[in-house]
Amino acid sequence: MEEREVIVSVGAPAAIGPYSQAIRAGGLIFVSGQIPLDPGTGQVVAGGIARQAERALDSLQAILKAAGSGLERVVKTTVFLTDLGAFTEFNEVYARYFPHAPPARATVQVAALPRGVGIEIEAVALA
Repeated sequence: MEEREVIVSVGAPAAIGPYSQAIRAGGLIFVSGQIPLDPGTGQVVAGGIARQAERALDSLQAILKAAGSGLERVVKTTVFLTDLGAFTEFNEVYARYFPHAPPARATVQVAALPRGVGIEIEAVALA
């Protein structure tokens, strides 16, 4: 049986439930959904969807770095928004983090997210 490795980064908020920030297995890194929490305080960042998207993507980036990977190695993301009306604003931020050959992506509207945030982003990347 292939081993799996738990990935932890201080550059991202600690898990707020019984899950790992990420798991490396089979040459892939599976990053849990990142919500816009300040890693130092554990509090939701102030600001609208653009600021929340930046914080979630910064956390995703920090976790991938801790795993020895990076945003350029992401193959798939799933984005959860509580308001698809913010899709264009979110896309502008997302495009800055994935400027070349962006990963496959699904974006869905959900009724609610933990801590009342407007966005959550999960990813799968090459190790």
